[in-house]
Amino acid sequence: MAKRRGTLLIIALLALVAQGVVHSAYLRDRWLADYGPKNFGVREELSPQYALIQLLGFREFISDILWVRADSFFESGNYDAVLPLIRLSTWLDPHNIDVFATGMWHLGYNFTDEEQRSDRRYIPYALALGKEGAEHNPTTYEMFFETGWMWYHKIDDDYENAVSWFKAANERPDMLQARRNLLSPALQRDGKVLEALDWYYDILERAEQRVKDTQGDYSATSMRNTIENNIDTLIVRMVQRGYLARQRNDGSYDLGAYDTRPPFDVGFSARVTVEEPRVIRVEGTWNVLPVGTRIRIILRDEDFEHGKEAGMNWDYAESVQLEPPADATFMQDQLYVRNRKFNNRLDMSKDPIMYPFKADEYVIDFMYNPRSAPPHIQDKFGFDGEGMHDENFLNTKVRPGQRVMFARLKLTRDQLLRRGEWALKTPVVETSNYVPVKTTRAIEGDILVVPGLRGVLGETFGRRVTSASRVSMRPRFSVMARSSSWILASALALPASASVATGGGGGRSVGSGVPVAGVHAARPGTPARIRSAA
Repeated sequence: MAKRRGTLLIIALLALVAQGVVHSAYLRDRWLADYGPKNFGVREELSPQYALIQLLGFREFISDILWVRADSFFESGNYDAVLPLIRLSTWLDPHNIDVFATGMWHLGYNFTDEEQRSDRRYIPYALALGKEGAEHNPTTYEMFFETGWMWYHKIDDDYENAVSWFKAANERPDMLQARRNLLSPALQRDGKVLEALDWYYDILERAEQRVKDTQGDYSATSMRNTIENNIDTLIVRMVQRGYLARQRNDGSYDLGAYDTRPPFDVGFSARVTVEEPRVIRVEGTWNVLPVGTRIRIILRDEDFEHGKEAGMNWDYAESVQLEPPADATFMQDQLYVRNRKFNNRLDMSKDPIMYPFKADEYVIDFMYNPRSAPPHIQDKFGFDGEGMHDENFLNTKVRPGQRVMFARLKLTRDQLLRRGEWALKTPVVETSNYVPVKTTRAIEGDILVVPGLRGVLGETFGRRVTSASRVSMRPRFSVMARSSSWILASALALPASASVATGGGGGRSVGSGVPVAGVHAARPGTPARIRSAA
C-alpha cells in the first residue's frame, strides 16, 4: 500500500511539473492572447494553478465565485478586500461587464473619508478600468457609457471626454434609448449647443419611428414627448440667453436685453483658517442668493504630479492599480452657500491615510464653472459664463472657452499640521478682498434674480424683489404648442434683423411682432430647428 501511494505521489508530481511546462510553453501565451488584459500594462505571470483552471474550462466559474465573494465583502463594508477579487475576476473573465462596471463604481465612489468625501486619487484607476472593459467588450455600449458617466457625473469637468465616450456608446446598436439622451446635456456642458440640439432631433426621429412601430405604446410615446419637451426648452433657452446672437457675432448680443446681460458680479471672497491639525474652516462671500451655486474647493500638494488648476489630469493612469499614490494629498469638496455667504468646516484629521500631508507646500483652489451649474442658474450666467462676472477672480484661461471664477490660496505643511511656529499661532490665509461677514445685510449690491422660462418671480426664496434689485425684468418667452412643422418662442428684445422661416421658406414674426432669429423648420413634421445666422 505504501509503495502504491509513493507511486501515485510521483505521478502527481510529474503531472504538476508537466502542467507547469505546458503553462509556460503554451497556455500562458494563449490565455494572454484570448483573455488577458490588453494594452494596459497588466501582464502578470499566471501560476500553474490558474493555468490548470483555464485548461479545465473553469475560468468563468471561478470568476463568478470570486465575484460573489467580492459582493459579500461589499455588503459587510470591507471595501479594501473587494478590489483584489474584482481584479482577479476581470483577469479570469474579461467579458463579465458587471464586474468591470461595479469595479469602476467602487473605485470612483465608495472609498470615502469620515465626511463622505470621495478619495479622488482612485478616479484615474477607475477610468483605466473602464478603458480596459471597453477594450475587451467593444461590441456592446455598456463600458463606453459607464466611462462617459464617470467623466460626466463624478469628475464633472473636461466635458469633451464625456462627449467622446457617450458618442462611442451611441455607435453601439444595443445602446438603450433612454441613455442616448445624455449625449445632449454633455454636449451643452462642452459648449456645443447647436450640436446638442441636432442630437435631440436625431433621437426624436428614432422615437417617432418607435411610436409608429409600437402603434402608440405608452412608453414609446412618453419617451417621444420627453425628447420633444427637451427640444422646446433648449430652443427657448438658446434665444433667451442670447446664444444665437452671440453666434451671429454681429454686435446684436451687446444691444439686446437678454437674460445674461448685464453680467452679474458674483463677488467672491474667501478666508481659510487652520483651526486644528488637518482641520480648516473656509469662509467667504458669494453674491448669489438662490440655491444651486456650490463652489468647488480643492486642497492638494502644490507639486502634485498630475494636478492642474481646480482639478487633475484625470486620465493619466495607463493601468489599473489597487492603491492610490500613498504620499499624495488631494481633497475635493463643494462649499455650500447660504444667504450669499459660506462657512464650512472641513475635517481631514480622521483620515491620515487619505490625507497624508507629506509635501511641504499646498494650494487651495476655488472654482465656479457655470457649465456645470443647474439650469435655473445658467439662465442668468449663460452656457459659457457670459452672464457671470467677478471683479477680482474672473478667469478665461484655466478652462479655455469658458468664463469661470477661479482663486488660489496657499498653505504650508507646518501650517496645516500646526507645527513649529504655528503650534500656538493660528494660520489664516485670505483673498485680498475678503471682509468678514456676519449677516446677509452686510453684503451690498444687487441680488441676482434668476430668470425663468415662464416669467420672473416677484419673490426670490423668501425675499421680495424690488425694482432696484432686479437684474433682468421684462416679458418672457412662452413656449407655443407643438404643431406639425414648428415650435417657436416669442421675445421682446431681439434684433430687428431676426426672422423665422417656416418649412415653406416664408418669413414670419411671432408673439409681440418682434421677429425671432435664426429659427428654421428644417425637417417637415418635426418641431422647428434652430440654425445660427452667422
